Amino acid sequence: MALYSAAASVLAGLQRREGALKTLVYKSRFQNVKQLYALVSETLRYSLVLDSIMAGAALLKAEKKLPPHLAKVLVYDLLFGKGLKCGGRWKVLVLKHRARLQAELARLKVRRKVSCNEDLLAPTDGMIQAPQVPRYVRVNTLKTCKDDVVDYFKRQGYSYLGRAVRMEELSSLSGKQFLLDPHLPELLVFPPQTDFHENRLYVAGHIILQDKASCLPAFLLSPPSEAHVIDACAAPGNKTSHMAAIMKNKGQIFAFDLDPNRLATMSTMLVQAGVSCCELANQDFLTIDPSDPKYNNVTYILLDPSCSGSGMVNRLPAEESAPSSERLRALAGFQRKALSHALRFPALQCLAYSTCSVQQEENEDVVWDVLQEHGTAFRLVNVLPSWPHRGLATFPGAECCLRACPTATLTNGFFVAVLERQQECNSQVSSSSLLAEVDGGAERSQDGEGRGPFAAHKKRRKKSQCVK
Repeated sequence: MALYSAAASVLAGLQRREGALKTLVYKSRFQNVKQLYALVSETLRYSLVLDSIMAGAALLKAEKKLPPHLAKVLVYDLLFGKGLKCGGRWKVLVLKHRARLQAELARLKVRRKVSCNEDLLAPTDGMIQAPQVPRYVRVNTLKTCKDDVVDYFKRQGYSYLGRAVRMEELSSLSGKQFLLDPHLPELLVFPPQTDFHENRLYVAGHIILQDKASCLPAFLLSPPSEAHVIDACAAPGNKTSHMAAIMKNKGQIFAFDLDPNRLATMSTMLVQAGVSCCELANQDFLTIDPSDPKYNNVTYILLDPSCSGSGMVNRLPAEESAPSSERLRALAGFQRKALSHALRFPALQCLAYSTCSVQQEENEDVVWDVLQEHGTAFRLVNVLPSWPHRGLATFPGAECCLRACPTATLTNGFFVAVLERQQECNSQVSSSSLLAEVDGGAERSQDGEGRGPFAAHKKRRKKSQCVK
């Protein structure tokens, strides 16, 4: 019953606009955060369908004491989830109406001329449906290797189609087919909605369920083993664990987050993933002194600050409208402060700035303002030249940045910019040559070497193509 009550409370908080989904889930203090998040997300996804079914079955009229949000969660799990496994007296009330609810679901399918539950989510009245994002599975190389994971899934009856060459191949997956991603060497791609939450590899931390776009910041930053790295706004920790894997658990990651609930969950996740090179701190990154001797050797920073979340594919009803101009100004102000603060660490050589936002104010505008503030000290790296979706042309060199979206890249909406410290002209390696190595990294590197902006120093020296 605790799971359903927690999910109903999160739904109520969303309706009252008390915060975003992740924030409310972490504040719930429910022990299994991932289970709660998945239940609320799926209930929201089917929200309009559930409203129609419950109204047709007159559930709330018949059971006046049944709270509406709790009813919605229970009906979701009964009809679309794994069946009601708990729920106490409320479960008994809903089960009394099971036949009527199932009949109403069947009638709804007939009216809409669909045969499966997923098709009920298709938009009507001329609305354009965004393409479904594949299920991305990152192999956690701290515990296993790609070949072993591929062999495991093949033994489970999945058909491995090898490494994808074109993005289009990712959208044509069906059934139990899967591919190796064309860009990231430890990322496997499965059809949309493939569920691995109860898979033993996931439970053991051998695989991480992480959207491809979210994997890009750590992959492009690619700190080497023994490096000292800061993860400035770290929770919930997927990018942290990705960096630890790239670093082979050597060196040091300083991870900061202001939310103690999110940090506690992150700590559990990192232990499960086998991360041992990370030091967590419940602290605001902006309060960290760049001149503190503790951070004298920090040469890499990953900054993924709070943002509007406007790029997330599973948008919530309470968040469907574009963020207000006031909220965007506040977020961009914080993001500029965080990025400018990060660039003040004296030994810093490379920084990845990312958001899960599609708003120019949080992306290109922030990067350009901070670059101007710091003069010629830093410049943009032309990351992953073959990537099809680039930064908006709002300033010279903005095309060096990456954007992601469901239509162009089959991912959540995302933005990544990689900045490197400028050196003397006669010793500086060009941005374009550095990231040309990254572009081919997935094909030639399985151990994480040779992927970051500094990996090609000994290989090429060309004229730079960057923002100065």
